[in-house]
Amino acid sequence: MKRTIIIALVSGLIGFIAGNAFWYLASPLWIDVKVSESAPAGANLTTLKSGTFKDADAVHKGKGTASILEGDGRRYVRFTDFEVTNGPDLEVWLVAKSGIQSSEDVKTSKYLSLGQLKGNIGPQNYEIPQDVDLNEYSSVVIWCEQFGVLFSPADLK
Repeated sequence: MKRTIIIALVSGLIGFIAGNAFWYLASPLWIDVKVSESAPAGANLTTLKSGTFKDADAVHKGKGTASILEGDGRRYVRFTDFEVTNGPDLEVWLVAKSGIQSSEDVKTSKYLSLGQLKGNIGPQNYEIPQDVDLNEYSSVVIWCEQFGVLFSPADLK
């Protein structure tokens, strides 16, 4: 009897941990997070650079536009018509390298995280710190920090 209880408790604990791990890793594949942010406030916004998101591979897909905007002494990355495959721990990065094709291209380049991706669908803004030299960065990427995987790159021109 005691052995049966121990086996049941251990099995339940393993099932609980495995179920939570599965939910954390897999649920972003079928749950979309929609965002709808307006363009940053400022009458004199100027587009400095822009580019189009593309698929990283057959599983990690992205589309839409990334633009670097400047106005009222602040700079932003703005996504419009944006959609990317959802996943765990996604971040928005500025990356020095252009023509990014793989995760390895990102890993071997200088990068700057602008923070967690707010949602995988919809327009959104990310402020760029004032001390950042934009001439050092040629791409915006959606990056899975936890697994070191590229989800979608956009070359800036």
